[in-house]
Amino acid sequence: MTHERLVSPLASFGSADLPEVGGKGANLGELLRAGLPVPPGFVVTTGAYATVARAVGLDAKLAAGFGGEAAASTGSTGAPASGSSAEPSVPDAAALRADLENASVPDDLRDAIATAYAALGTDVPVAVRSSATAEDLPGAAFAGQQDTYLNVIGTDAVVDAVRRCWASLWTDRAVAYRRERAIESAEVRIAVVVQTMVDSDVAGVMFTADPVTGARDRVIVDAGAGLGEAVVSGLVTPDHYVLDERGALLDWSPGRGEVVIRSEAGGGVVQGSSSGAEGERLLTDEQLAELAGHARTIAAHFGRPQDMEWSISDGRAYIVQARPMTALPPPSVPLNRRQRLLGSILTEYLPTRPYPMDVSTWLGLGPGKMMRDLLADLGVAASFENYLREEDGVVVELVPPAPHPTPRALLTPFKLIHRARTHDINTWREDPVLARFLREADELDGLDLPALTWSELLRVPQRTTDLMDPCRELRAAYLPSVAIAMGRLTAATALLGRRSLLGDLIGGASTRTEDANQALQDLADRVRAVPELRELFATADPAGVLAAVREGTGPVGAFGDELDAFRREYGRRETATPLLVSPPTLAESPESVIGLVSVLVDQPRGEDRGSRSERALARLLTHPLLRGRRARKRMTRWVRAAQQGMAFREDSHFYFTASLPALRRSLLEIGSRLEKAGVVDEPFDVFHLRMEEVREVEDVETMPAEQAERLRSLVRARAAKRAELTGVRMIDPARVFPPKNTGNALVTGAPASAGTATGTARIILDASDFHRLDSGDVLVCPYTNPSWTPLFQRAVAVVVDTGAVASHAAIVAREYGIPSVMGTGSGTTTISDGDRITVDGGTGRVTPAS
Repeated sequence: MTHERLVSPLASFGSADLPEVGGKGANLGELLRAGLPVPPGFVVTTGAYATVARAVGLDAKLAAGFGGEAAASTGSTGAPASGSSAEPSVPDAAALRADLENASVPDDLRDAIATAYAALGTDVPVAVRSSATAEDLPGAAFAGQQDTYLNVIGTDAVVDAVRRCWASLWTDRAVAYRRERAIESAEVRIAVVVQTMVDSDVAGVMFTADPVTGARDRVIVDAGAGLGEAVVSGLVTPDHYVLDERGALLDWSPGRGEVVIRSEAGGGVVQGSSSGAEGERLLTDEQLAELAGHARTIAAHFGRPQDMEWSISDGRAYIVQARPMTALPPPSVPLNRRQRLLGSILTEYLPTRPYPMDVSTWLGLGPGKMMRDLLADLGVAASFENYLREEDGVVVELVPPAPHPTPRALLTPFKLIHRARTHDINTWREDPVLARFLREADELDGLDLPALTWSELLRVPQRTTDLMDPCRELRAAYLPSVAIAMGRLTAATALLGRRSLLGDLIGGASTRTEDANQALQDLADRVRAVPELRELFATADPAGVLAAVREGTGPVGAFGDELDAFRREYGRRETATPLLVSPPTLAESPESVIGLVSVLVDQPRGEDRGSRSERALARLLTHPLLRGRRARKRMTRWVRAAQQGMAFREDSHFYFTASLPALRRSLLEIGSRLEKAGVVDEPFDVFHLRMEEVREVEDVETMPAEQAERLRSLVRARAAKRAELTGVRMIDPARVFPPKNTGNALVTGAPASAGTATGTARIILDASDFHRLDSGDVLVCPYTNPSWTPLFQRAVAVVVDTGAVASHAAIVAREYGIPSVMGTGSGTTTISDGDRITVDGGTGRVTPAS
């Protein structure tokens, strides 16, 4: 890389000059041109860095793979993170830093720096800041990754600070940050911004949106005495101001002033203690209004919310940095009742951010489309569509739609009655549509994917999503009969005063989920019966257990065979959500199965649900109004129909994931071939692409270089965007589950299963945490699905962030007779792991245990 300019005034640059001056230099130059109060200065461009780096052999070392490939990081789902390209290991990075810190600066460059520095004044104190080409950008703020030096005085000191800024491109933290965001170090250059030092009386940071709530009509200001470094680096608890868009103060909380950083005579900075009066505001209303005015101007100039650093010296405000806000939550706006209802379903079924491949395959064409089609058939429009907002190909926000009836809804009652009469719920297992569906799912499972041609392989995902059609047929045909059977039994038990028996009555039918749970119980029985296995489960985590059974012989090795048999029979089930293909299935997660077995090992085998149901039926039939033979026979028939309805509801859910493993395997095989073609670094990286983008590749082995680079660029950019959004929710839970007047409650939610229980809160975030739940704990989790059912045998109560009274967790909790509270919105973040809490499933309150 070559540049005409090695050193030039800051005001001569703008946003178009990012490759030459980096993100910080480009943004500050823009602000200077726009007339904002930015301290004057100059930039040592990336061309200067490239010249010196080339002289110390850096480019050659990177081209030769200097340091080898570092260990790939992993994403939150356990899948390899994108962008794990070759990067220097820690010792090599240290060597590169040393090369640059000790590099000889060419005379012409040193003279240019000296001339630019002298133009600012004689031995004027300056701030020397790094400005990399990949920082201060949307999705890659690089906050604190490269170094800054304050109160630098003298030409030699400035030149030395420039060298140290160059070297900071190779700190361990900067290398790790680039790897996480899929930014190749060989493509990054660094400039250095040198500005007149603002010896501030008060300084800090400012945001043109609330970084916590995402509110765009707020300006947030944090302030500390002295230089802003104390606030930026987190050394001090700052004054915190919340302003409206015009700069009027809405809220203020005083800082503690633990540390003050000030310039030291002769150069450098020194830390000291605060001398201000405790509890007094550092900023006046006039100063806040001025800062807010600058914030509005800057946000308008760049066209998006901004994160700024500012300083006030002798009553004058300066802007010393501006960059786009990253990891900004979506705006929090109210939802209507219909949106909240659908939002409670979507937040339960989308506990993690979908990947582009999720959206363009299973989520868009699978279960989501099935639900949309079913509701449209019943005359309900705008459901399960357009509910994901994307930026740069990445889902950033969940926007619950507002379903509404159409004229077709007038025919719905007649349609439902007809279907209920023509499709007996007791015969659904013999329906030829189900047989065809399972046969085709087995055929997909049996495909030898590596042996398929590229064009054949690309057809497999479509074949898997096409299998949603028979699922939709079955649900459309039999759900009306289910609704009538359930409604009839609910009304009958209520009229007879035996409503409390309803949960046990409908739990008697055999289901695939119950079969899986019984198989898990069998595995737990096996562990209890074999001393070596019981000791292993008591002393090792699931990964350790898996390693031992894989390497073991005798009873331990035999358990591995039984584990594999379970995964073959029930492994089509999802581990996280049935709406996404990116999380692994149960077959791919033996550790999850072991975690479930661990939960059951010390739990006595409970009473069979069928036996409990039969006992409930016997109690119901003792009612005086059911003494007649015909009445008893009719009620028994109604109970059996309701049981079949629940079995259909459960098993149709179990079956509609039957093609999910084949879809996931086909996508990973596509990813493997793209890896060989140099498009992705790991097979899982294919999930950063959309299916239609992959289909554009006619032959993966002869793909044009420009097409491969375009796809690779998409993967990198989307991986960086996802990394930026780590920890940012797709929707504010308070919008879906509005907080109530909690009193002394930690959280409140929808009462879903009556009763009160006290126990130790155990935060279980996903399948990898299953083994942590002990008998007598309260299960506190973000969501559940049928794979979680065995945990309900051990928990004394359940508290869930999402869902409502008809959710999986609520239904299972009622079946097991334990209290549950749904839709708390923030249970997993408000309640601390290990807290003693009391759950009242009748009122929906979770309180500290007295």
